[in-house]
Amino acid sequence: MEEKLAIEGGPKAKTKETQGIPKYGIEELMELVKLWGLKPGTEQLVRNTLEKAWTGKSPHLFRYYHPDGDSMTRRFEMECSKFFDVPYVLATNSCTSALIAALVAAGVGPGTEVIVPSHTFFASASAIVVAKAIPVIAEIDDSHTIDVQDVERKITPYTKAIIVVHMKGLPCDMDAIMNIAKKHNLVVIEDVAQAAGGWYKGKRLGTIGDIGCFSLDHYKVIASGEGGIMTFKDEWLYTRAQSYHDTAACWRPNRYERERKEGELFAGENYRMSELQAAVAFAQIQKLDRIVNTLRKNYKKIISKLDLPETVRTLKDNDPDGGCRYVLGLLWKDKEMALAARKALEAEGIWGSTHDTDVRDWHVYKYWEHILEKKTATKEGCPYTCPYYKGKLPDYSPDMCPDTLDYLGRSLFIGISQNYTDEDCEQIAYGINKVAKVLSERKTKNQPLLNV
Repeated sequence: MEEKLAIEGGPKAKTKETQGIPKYGIEELMELVKLWGLKPGTEQLVRNTLEKAWTGKSPHLFRYYHPDGDSMTRRFEMECSKFFDVPYVLATNSCTSALIAALVAAGVGPGTEVIVPSHTFFASASAIVVAKAIPVIAEIDDSHTIDVQDVERKITPYTKAIIVVHMKGLPCDMDAIMNIAKKHNLVVIEDVAQAAGGWYKGKRLGTIGDIGCFSLDHYKVIASGEGGIMTFKDEWLYTRAQSYHDTAACWRPNRYERERKEGELFAGENYRMSELQAAVAFAQIQKLDRIVNTLRKNYKKIISKLDLPETVRTLKDNDPDGGCRYVLGLLWKDKEMALAARKALEAEGIWGSTHDTDVRDWHVYKYWEHILEKKTATKEGCPYTCPYYKGKLPDYSPDMCPDTLDYLGRSLFIGISQNYTDEDCEQIAYGINKVAKVLSERKTKNQPLLNV
């Protein structure tokens, strides 16, 4: 006799619901706790507390399809949207990914050029090659940011975008950059990896150009170990960046529906931020204003007490009230003075760093042989050999940006901490004045700068 199907009113074949095993439990959470370096014995107390309190519910660490509909990554993006006062924010797994997605979103690709400063971490230039465009390297000026006059000199009919980098928290001359971009119909991408929370003439860095790209690397102003942020004013650029950052298009209202507008869907990468990164970043973004305001206050205290001789000066400042101000930059008469000043200041108890251009450093274009020698992952040599590119390849060479090498060689940067007291600021200013005066006098008299 035919059995009655359950769908037609018969009995169910399986009557008991099987409970799933939690994907993540106490063990995974304890591995995270260990990262905080608690005192001996504390970890066990934390474990005991967690085991008593745990409900057995597994966390959801993927930003999409959250069972509670409450993605931490989305919460972080919304918090950033408020903080930066922009309508669209996209979290990524790194700033490099953000730069690549920004270039692709802006239509950069085969046959185009992108101008990039000669002083920035190599990723700013590498992203251009990954996007299949030609990097055009421009000088920096004495603000240590891109030289706007050299930018204009290097624009060609093939130029599609400019990447400006707010290096060491110092703002670029964004008024001039935006005027040039408007004149030549160029996209401006702000690399804010080292300047999160900084300002330029009352505007947040990363919100002035077309797209802002931020880093949440461990060594940046705020961090989540790894991670990035993209800021947009234009919805279409945001949409295209979403597509490239998530080739599976999980972000779409209907993941599998057809393209709603030409240019929305295309093959991309996987640059998504995880819920773990977003949780740390969410806490960090709420500290950012306090961090930057404290740094700027301490910077101004030190600057106000400087009395420098003619052989040294502070860097050109595109906005004395802006930036992040976690470093104070000094430009010396020559490289010899900069190196001597660093050693002398360290002996005074003041930490400083120089850019000795004879030392390999991927923040200096001179060592970007990946680009200078047109190295590529495969023998075909794209984008340098791309048939779509009709321009003349730049004359790459280690000495192609002499102003950059000069400014870098003569620069000394002194770190500024949030924790400085008034006394710390006074002592740092005193130490700078002391070293500058002695070295200047010895330089004028052609004496050895340091008697050691």
